[in-house]
Amino acid sequence: MFKILDLYILKRYLTTLLLFMLIFIPIAILANLAEKIDNIFENNIPLWDVIIYYKDFSLHFLYILFPFLLFISVIFFTSKLANNTEVIAILSSGVSFNRFLRPYVIGATVISLLALYAGMFVIPKATKNYKEFDYTKLRGRKKQKNTYNLYRQINDNDFIYAYAFYPSKKKASKFTLEHFEGGKLAYKISADELEYIEKDSVHRLKQFVMRKVGEHDDEIYRKTRLDTLLNFDIDRLTPVEYVAETLDYFELREFMKEEERRGSPNMNRYKVKAYQRWSIPFAAYILTIIAVAVSSMKRRGGMGVNLALGFTVAFGFVFVDKIFSTLAIQSDFSPLLAVWSPNIFFSVLAFYLLARARR
Repeated sequence: MFKILDLYILKRYLTTLLLFMLIFIPIAILANLAEKIDNIFENNIPLWDVIIYYKDFSLHFLYILFPFLLFISVIFFTSKLANNTEVIAILSSGVSFNRFLRPYVIGATVISLLALYAGMFVIPKATKNYKEFDYTKLRGRKKQKNTYNLYRQINDNDFIYAYAFYPSKKKASKFTLEHFEGGKLAYKISADELEYIEKDSVHRLKQFVMRKVGEHDDEIYRKTRLDTLLNFDIDRLTPVEYVAETLDYFELREFMKEEERRGSPNMNRYKVKAYQRWSIPFAAYILTIIAVAVSSMKRRGGMGVNLALGFTVAFGFVFVDKIFSTLAIQSDFSPLLAVWSPNIFFSVLAFYLLARARR
């Protein structure tokens, strides 16, 4: 049952976090607007579209900075409680430190559940709208795609390779398709160039060569140009680099299964993004405990010392998280371990600081 202490601290917890969000959102929007304003006017983008863009930008920005804002807000209001000797009064009245910590845990639970739901279903949609608008209307360039040295498994029997894909032109160079039956190569198609003709809904192969593998002799067919139907979609073969951020939880699971079957070189990137949707809400608990342990003691330097220490820990968390995420994306390091390593390291720090604060 909630008591006055719980309601008092929980109210301060949530209102301070909201205040920090309202402070940082306009700063982020102004910084982004200063960079994009020339493109907005050059492209004659309607005001309503700009408003929707910055609504999606704000959601995307808040989700990225959520752990940092949460940590600093808890440091800020708990330091004020300590400086006003409210923490000393609460603990001197017979309230244990664990009991004092309870409303913080309740607040972290509420925020974590909201962040979990938002990360799974709300933020992906906002990110998609923000990224699409940014790349197609503000940057004046096509979406970033991994379009070189592509190797994909289309289905259980077909594999393709292309030196390069050009999504805007729907073309591929040095294209190869291999079809297997019973684990053995049945035929191989090669072409200097592959182009998808939308008007006719056909794939056009230039300098076409087909090799059928026989038991004793192979059959080879050649054509300067061949219009045919192939069982794959060029656009689907070259997903945007940020595609994992734009899919909700269920869409992302299906997408990863398909990409893994196709032999995507970006699987670690997708796994990192998927695991982060679980690890970021969990970080709310860790950072809340660290923030309370650090700021609940009245210090000689006052709130400034606590805030400086808080910024150091917060940036340390972001720095470690970035290092491990990049390591997993760029190497064979386990994405699961990379994503959860910062939480593991800072959990140890949280329990150490908590033990000290209890004294």
